[in-house]
Amino acid sequence: MTTESQLVTGVDFVGMPTRDLDAAVEFYGTTIGLSRSAYNKERNYAEFETGNVTLGIFHPEKMGMEHQPNPNAIALHVDDVDAARSTLEERGVSFQGDILDTGACHMAFFADPDGNALMLHHRYAPRATDG
Repeated sequence: MTTESQLVTGVDFVGMPTRDLDAAVEFYGTTIGLSRSAYNKERNYAEFETGNVTLGIFHPEKMGMEHQPNPNAIALHVDDVDAARSTLEERGVSFQGDILDTGACHMAFFADPDGNALMLHHRYAPRATDG
């Protein structure tokens, strides 16, 4: 498929469900330190920027949907996983297990207050591709 005919050209945002918009805004903005680009409390929605993908925080139950935390970790790029983990631990974030070294990257797993899976991630080896 050529670029001109490719239907999907990117990811605009990843939805992160919450039951408490104010707590989620505090977590993503203050605890993690992401830049907030949108906040509409009346519409139960906020957006935070990661640099390449927006995290869309929303309250599904106030929009007629069921709350289901995302169990698949969103990989948040950091330059130093150990240092970033220490900073977040100082801010009250609990991590699951030790830092994982895959031989190509470091990962540290945690969750937001609603149970949405997140990880700190840093690739230190070149990415192998299928061609």
